[in-house]
Amino acid sequence: MTPGTGAELHEWRGWRAAAEEALYGPAGFYRRDEGPAGHFRTSVHASSLFAGAVARLLCRVDEALGRPAVLDFVDMAAGRGELAGGVLNALPADVAARTRVYAVEIAGRPPGLDHRIEWRAAPPERITGLLFANEWLDNVPVEVAEVDSADTARLVLVREDGSERLGEPVGGDQARWLQRWWPLPGEAGLRAEIGLPRDEAWASAVAALDRGLAVAVDYAHTADARPPFGTLTGFREGRETAPVPDGSCDITAHVALDACALPGGRLLPQREALHALGVTGARPPLTLASTDPAAYVRALAGAGEAAELTAAGGLGDFGWLVQPVGIPDLLRD
Repeated sequence: MTPGTGAELHEWRGWRAAAEEALYGPAGFYRRDEGPAGHFRTSVHASSLFAGAVARLLCRVDEALGRPAVLDFVDMAAGRGELAGGVLNALPADVAARTRVYAVEIAGRPPGLDHRIEWRAAPPERITGLLFANEWLDNVPVEVAEVDSADTARLVLVREDGSERLGEPVGGDQARWLQRWWPLPGEAGLRAEIGLPRDEAWASAVAALDRGLAVAVDYAHTADARPPFGTLTGFREGRETAPVPDGSCDITAHVALDACALPGGRLLPQREALHALGVTGARPPLTLASTDPAAYVRALAGAGEAAELTAAGGLGDFGWLVQPVGIPDLLRD
């Protein structure tokens, strides 16, 4: 790729603007009827055990808050409400009766969703409870930078057909973010995703918490292991594909969660978080097979689902950013 100038640039945009339109514009990917589940599988879709674990976490938050008269649960990037509904159904009746559930999603409310779930395009301004963002930040669009042949980091520009070229040098706050969180060595072709919009989105979400816990769960990397060529990619109908910003596919990039963390925040892998919430993947005892074969089969299926949620090299490697506000870190041993 080579830098462009003049009238040629009117066809080109930075990846942030291109992905914003492709994902959330009037004909954007996330406005499709089939929703995200029609194209990729998250922990929420893998097993109801995930919603059960989040419900247990919400109960811990409830206890830490002193069992308030109204407890909030906010599901960021709610898809079609799968997690919000699963958590509500998994709560003990007394907790569910006090819980206000908000599903935050740009698409319209899906038919048949539990009437107790409030569907919103933005989170409430004041939250007391748990804000849970499962695979939200990876879909907050960001700019992409690439080192050119003169060892200068430049913004990557893209057209609707996915073709790319290099634009202006990275400057200002974006350059400072790169220097702090993802320094690019002077080697042509190395790339980074500039995560500043994600840091700002997360800070804004946490700022809505009066008291409680905010959790972000996502594909992630940290400063000691940044991918040298970035992670920008696409997904369509369950398969990874080239990231083409025409609304036909999801466009995503892993999250620099360490950059998002605010003071008091902590990162841990999903397997550790779910273990702390009782999802272990342990096989049921063989004695159960002889005393209650049906229960053994159910327990064995649950163990398989738990193993998928916590597997190394898979969902278990997802990062959890845990951000308490006015309460302890509820996932510490």
